[in-house]
Amino acid sequence: MEAKFFRFLKVVGSGYKARTEREGRELFLKIGFSHEVHFTAPPAVRVFCFSPNLICCAGIDKHRVHHFAGAIRTIKPPDIYKGKGILYINEVTKKQWRHRR
Repeated sequence: MEAKFFRFLKVVGSGYKARTEREGRELFLKIGFSHEVHFTAPPAVRVFCFSPNLICCAGIDKHRVHHFAGAIRTIKPPDIYKGKGILYINEVTKKQWRHRR
């Protein structure tokens, strides 16, 4: 499959990891839950992990690639207080200061 569209995701957090199996068809995430989160990629999308913290969604259909990357991101969106979660590679999140009394 020749991939034309890519979407990179970054997993940020202590102990957060990602791995792929079955030639990029399955994605497993360890992101702080008591179980691993399992994703199966749509037919026109492949998933690659260049490192345990970097996920690449690639495919020939732009809509499916971006929709699948968004589905992965909704599992653990970025936290504004700690900065942990799943972010797009070029996304900038501003950390919010927590008021303490």
